[in-house]
Amino acid sequence: MPLLFVAFAGRPALARELVEAPDARYLPGTIVIRTAERRLYFVNAPGTAIRYQIAVGKAGKQWRGVKYVEELQVDPAWSPPASVKRDNPNLPDVIPGGSPRNPMGARVIGLGPGGEYAIHGTNMPRTIGTFASYGCFRMHNEDVVDLYQRVRMGTPVVVLP
Repeated sequence: MPLLFVAFAGRPALARELVEAPDARYLPGTIVIRTAERRLYFVNAPGTAIRYQIAVGKAGKQWRGVKYVEELQVDPAWSPPASVKRDNPNLPDVIPGGSPRNPMGARVIGLGPGGEYAIHGTNMPRTIGTFASYGCFRMHNEDVVDLYQRVRMGTPVVVLP
């Protein structure tokens, strides 16, 4: 049950709201992703979290476990991973940051170890709330900018089914 809506720069909240924390064992500063819900929770204080609607991995592309923030980028360039390139061979090797064709959107919060997955914005906002990615977590650009300002290198990210 939402406790309060959080606005961004005078605009209505897209997909974020202040709610009860999804699980009391996670400390403030932890990101908890519930894949089946297509929701990301940033635990901001004991007992509360900011909940964001996200897009998650397609069937067969989902994963679970614990990763840590190991990269923070503004307007990142994107090089499609081999698995994406196999399915979409006409993609260029690099799409520059800031390009409207860049699927990474306004920010990237890279997860590691391994660097294969990220929490990022999107140039396809209609995919938010769906099973759409190759294992990354897509957010509205306004929401990823908000989350980006809250996280630090080393932030734990717990991905649950």
